[in-house]
Amino acid sequence: MLFHARSLRKDLRSSVVFHLADRWRASGHRVTMLRGTRRYVPADVLFVHVDLSVVPDEYLELASRYPAAINHRVKDIRKSRISEQLVSAHDQWNGPVIVKSDLNYGGEPERRLGTPRALRWARAGGVLGRLHRSWLGGSIPGGWQSYRLYQRAGLVPPELWEDPAVVIERFLPEVEAGRFHLRVYQFLGDRSTCRRLASDVPIVKAANRLHSEQVEPHPIVATWRDRLGLDYGKLDYVIHEGTPILLDVNKTTGVDHLSAPERQRRRQYLAEGIGSFFV
Repeated sequence: MLFHARSLRKDLRSSVVFHLADRWRASGHRVTMLRGTRRYVPADVLFVHVDLSVVPDEYLELASRYPAAINHRVKDIRKSRISEQLVSAHDQWNGPVIVKSDLNYGGEPERRLGTPRALRWARAGGVLGRLHRSWLGGSIPGGWQSYRLYQRAGLVPPELWEDPAVVIERFLPEVEAGRFHLRVYQFLGDRSTCRRLASDVPIVKAANRLHSEQVEPHPIVATWRDRLGLDYGKLDYVIHEGTPILLDVNKTTGVDHLSAPERQRRRQYLAEGIGSFFV
């Protein structure tokens, strides 16, 4: 498994793949953890797990030397690249919008690893953290400082339209029976799960869900996976008035907020997807 050169072991333990590796070892696979690209270790499969929105070229170049490499085609998952709901200051859209950091997870991985993009994250986080006008005039429940909701695009402060560190998207939620919903599709190779989370706040996260249920993924997720080059990861999406809308892409998923038995079952099922990559 290939991690960023400055990754710390405590950070690796918070990722799902760290725990999947325990299951691979138990089934007889040898698992080696590499930090950085200074050495080549022969293997049947390389798992690229560089926790940055834009993967440096040297990691993908190393991956190209292996017979099979998971997520070796994934270079850039910034929202400005993957979103189909972007709004600019000159668009005609004046419905509700959401403002987010362009970088995954609010740019926290870039800040933690000390990359140049950390400076952009700090600026975006500072701007968004100082703003208080949002959905229904209050800050977003849950304290996610990198998200702001506005009832109309015209209410977005000028400094946000001009800031390259943030993106502004049409806010098109999935609402049913007065609750907001989010669909979470997780996968490795030919193994996948999809849950639908429900919350009474517009930004739905596992931490604020009221309940969740297993659902069949929409057929379009296969198209998204292929377009993005994803072998492993998580896609967050909604179905707004019958139309599936991709919200977020994560190729280095963190540990889930699940009960211990459910977490163990899901990890075991997902771990078995590694067999898809052996040639």
